[in-house]
Amino acid sequence: MSAIRVVRGAPDDCELAALVAVLSLSAARPPEAAPRPSVWGDPAWRGREVRAAEGAWRLSGLPH
Repeated sequence: MSAIRVVRGAPDDCELAALVAVLSLSAARPPEAAPRPSVWGDPAWRGREVRAAEGAWRLSGLPH
């Protein structure tokens, strides 16, 4: 475990306990995953032509 050093001030026991609790909770939580980019803004989907044919309704929307 890492040591915590107070550089300035004189925190009491309650303040140090609160600091240790916050630091231990933030270290225990896994990092949040980056949000998945929306395919609506993907340039690969621009200008895509959809024709009336079998299965065209599937091609009319973007995949999820």
